[in-house]
This record gives sequence, C-alpha cells and structure tokens, in this order.
Amino acid sequence: MNYVKSFVTPYLSKYWKLMSVTVLLGICASLSAALLIFVSGYLISRASERPETILLVYVPIVLVRAFGLSRAAFSYAERMTGHNAVLKVLSEMRVRLYRALEPQALFIRSRFKRGDLLGTLADDIEHLQDVYIRTIFPTISGLFLFVFATVSLSVFDWKFGLFIGLCLGVIVFVYPLLSLVFMKKHQQRSKQQHTRLYHTLGDAVYGIRDWLISSRTTDFLSKFTGERNESYETDKELAKRDQNRTFQLQLISGAITVIVGVWAGFQAIEGTIFPTYIAAFTLVTLPIIESLIPISHAVERIPAYRESFARIQHTEDTAHAMSIPSEFVTDIPESVEIQVENVSYSYANEQKKALNQLSLTIQQGERIALLGKSGAGKSTLLQLLLGALQPEEGSIRIQGHSPESYGENIHQLVSVLNQKPYLFGTTIENNIRLGNPEATLEEIKSVIRQVGLEDYLSKLPDGLQTQTEEAGRRFSGGERQRLALARILLNHTPVVIVDEPSVGLDPETERDLIATMMKSLEGKTVIWITHHLMGMELMDHIVFLESGEITEQGTHQELLNHSGRYHRLVELDRGI
Repeated sequence: MNYVKSFVTPYLSKYWKLMSVTVLLGICASLSAALLIFVSGYLISRASERPETILLVYVPIVLVRAFGLSRAAFSYAERMTGHNAVLKVLSEMRVRLYRALEPQALFIRSRFKRGDLLGTLADDIEHLQDVYIRTIFPTISGLFLFVFATVSLSVFDWKFGLFIGLCLGVIVFVYPLLSLVFMKKHQQRSKQQHTRLYHTLGDAVYGIRDWLISSRTTDFLSKFTGERNESYETDKELAKRDQNRTFQLQLISGAITVIVGVWAGFQAIEGTIFPTYIAAFTLVTLPIIESLIPISHAVERIPAYRESFARIQHTEDTAHAMSIPSEFVTDIPESVEIQVENVSYSYANEQKKALNQLSLTIQQGERIALLGKSGAGKSTLLQLLLGALQPEEGSIRIQGHSPESYGENIHQLVSVLNQKPYLFGTTIENNIRLGNPEATLEEIKSVIRQVGLEDYLSKLPDGLQTQTEEAGRRFSGGERQRLALARILLNHTPVVIVDEPSVGLDPETERDLIATMMKSLEGKTVIWITHHLMGMELMDHIVFLESGEITEQGTHQELLNHSGRYHRLVELDRGI
C-alpha cells in the first residue's frame, strides 16, 4: 500500500483529468465495439427477413458503419491520451530518481550489482507505464462494462441480469484473485531463478580462466545446466498455467454466450423482445467478455509491480540515507598509508560474506596485486576503499581517516583505471584534461610521453585535437587504456587502483601496457586487481583472495618457492 501512495497516487492526483479522459475514451471504444456487434447481429437477423426495401435496414447499416469507425477512433485517441499521460509520469519519475542519485552518484552506484542500477532506471520505472496502461485503465473500463452489461440485462429481466452479473463476476473478480494467489509464487521463483542463472553465467564469463585452471569445468557445466533446467521448468509451468486459465475463461465465455442466447430465445417467445434481437443479445456478449478478460492479466502483474517499486524505493532510500558527511577531510595528503583491519562485509540477501575479517596494510609507493576468481571479494574491497561501501565490521583508514569522510575528495587521493575506460566523443586533449581541467598543455604532453603515446599522436593529422569518435572506437583497447592512464597521471593522486586493465589484449600488447603502467606509476601506491599473472614479478606484494579471505600472500619469488598453487598457475600462464 505504501508503494501505491508513493508511486501511483501522486501521479493520479496530478494528471487525473488526462487519465479520466483516457478511461472515458477506453469505455467509449469498448461500448462502440459492443454496440457494433449488437447492431450487426440485429442487421443480420433483420436482413434475413428479406425486407421490401433497403430503407427498412438503412439505420442499422449506418449505425454499423458509425460504430465501426468510432471504435477505431476512440481506440486511437485512448492510446494517444494514455501514453501522453504515462510518458509525463515516467519523465517525472526518472527526474525524481535522478535527483536522488545525482548528489552522491559514486556511492549509490556501487550499492548495486552489475547492471542493477541501469535496470532500476529503465526496466523498473517502465513498469510504471504498465501500471496505468495494462492494469488501471483496462480494469476501470472492464468494471464499467461489467456494471453496464448487468444493468442492461436487468432492465429486461432483473433475475437473469443478476445471474449474468454473477457469471461475469467469475471473470472480473474470481479469476483475477486466483491468478494473483497462484501465479505469484511461480513468478517470484522464476525471477529468482533467472537472476541466479545470470549471475552464474556472468561469474563463469569473468572467471572462466579459474574454472579451466582448477579443472572444474564439468562442475560448472553441471551446475549451470541444472539451474537452466530449473528455470525452464518454472517458465513452462507459468506458460501452462496461463494457457489453462485462458482456456477456462474461453469455456466460461462460451457458456455465458449460449446462456444469453437461450434466454433471448425465450424472451422472444414470450414477446418481451423481437426475434430479430436474439442474435444481437447473443453476439454482444463476446466483445463485453473480451473487455473483461484482461482484468485477470492486469491483476496478475501486481507482484511484478511491487518488486519493481520495492527496488525503486530501495534506491531512493539508499540515496537519501547515504548523505555525505557535513564535515569533510579537506587536507589531502601527498603520501598515504592504507590500513584494512578485520573488515567484513556482506550484500543484502546474501548469506555468504563478501569479505570476512580481512586485514591488510599498504604503504605509500607499494605495489600490491589482488588475485582471485570472480566473487572472491576483490571488487568489494575496491568499493570499500573508495568509500562507496562501509564495512559491517572492522575499519578502513586512509592516512588515519575513513574513506567516506573524504567525500568527493576521495578522488584526489585514489584514482581507478577500469577494464574498459570510457572516452568521450571529443578531442584527445579534452579527454585527457578530464583528469585535471586546470592542466597546462605542457603537463598534458608530459603525461602523454609517460604513457608512450607521443610518437603515435604526433603522426595524427590533428594531433591532440583529433576526435576520439563515439566511445573512443577510433583507438584500440591498449591505446584507450594508455589515454585513460594519462588522464589519471594528470590527476596526481597518490593511490591508483587498476582493475583488470589488460582484459582482451593480446599477450604482447598486455606486456607492453603493464610495463608502461609500472614505469609511469613509479612512486604511487598501486593496487592491481586481476585474474592474470602477467607482470606479477613487478609487484611488491601478492595477495590471494578466496571467499572474502586471504588464503596466501607474499612476493612473487616467495610464492614461487613455497606455494604449489601459485607455481602451477605461473606455469599454466606461461604455457609450460
């Protein structure tokens, strides 16, 4: 009920006029369809009596034409008006969510798994559209037709009208409630299985090397196949239940049509109605019932709306709860020590901890590599270091202060080089200058030399004014990484986190890129997150993470001498 008050009621109140017109047009479209069939049934019966002149059926012919055109016109107007209202709602909802997220975008973004935030902004908010177009509007129109049909028949025979009202009530009330009760559990299970399947597949893609190295390919395939089959079975069950419901509603519709036809026949015998109206009363039940059946589908979608609204509400609540501290640490040191003490963290709805009592000390200028398969806790530690997440237990201190206490100033301490750095569709100079808008041209040229792009850029006709094109597609993966590295160097942060920078690069390019990075980042603290072992000999310290805990650590040589696992990984990486 709270979700309705938060996401539905305010917009119904604001756009009630536009939405009322939409519902009215929908009712007119349904009535036009019903009257079209009613008049058509009468016209067929009247024409079968072979009237002496066409003038005797002229009015029904004109009405058939009028209702046929009005039905299409009302339907088109309803769609135009309804979508106009709904698009206004979606626009306001997106602005509302954006305003909640924008002040602390860094912090809220990391609260979600890959793609979750985008899903909230797109898919979940899109459900607002379905609330109105697929649920509220058709339900109100259907209820009006239900009352209209019951009252209309009651004018001729109140007992029969009440009986038909009860029959139609099965379609309008009983089946929607049954659908809501019985389909809810299956829909929730299907969503959970799909989510688990996507996570399994995503982990496999990012950690495929670990699967192969650990010789557990068969285990993964068995697990994935089992989860996929469970998901298929649930989806088949949902489809089967939907087909059964549709079939049952069609049987009920057919029975009601026959009952109305029999009643109309007896009414004609008794002289209450003319025989020419038998077909009209019988056939008119079809469009009326056709307008009532969508109510069942509309109500069935309520659990999906509730889940979407819950995610949107969670996003808003998280954004508001994560207010940036009123007092920031404004004194940004040039040298920092990072202390991670007994840190634990677990994500919502996850029983297993992402990090468990992890302790680590990183001195200024130290190069540390974090190794581990997907889900080991590397990315979680990264987000904790940035202040995007806060530890549930333990503490993280960067030069004696918690990361979140620096607020947005954390970016003056820590830079991040991601797997796929984004280059904007502007000049090379503008892309690099993002690291420091106040940088001089000489400073920009200096960092370009450090990342090894001086010769390459000098050969371009426009040099630094060369357009990168959309998403930097003009450049190769290694070149994009070097440009992003130049941007980081221009920022002069003492700590640089490097997250899988060489994924997708060929070995030679990867080797050159790592050598360039290590040389250009001399004197800076480097936290290298990777699945690969190339360049590990350049690291001061290597840490293996597994299930959120440190399982092994040491220098490259120490691990080669004392860790059979590391020695084997190095041999596999080198193709020995």
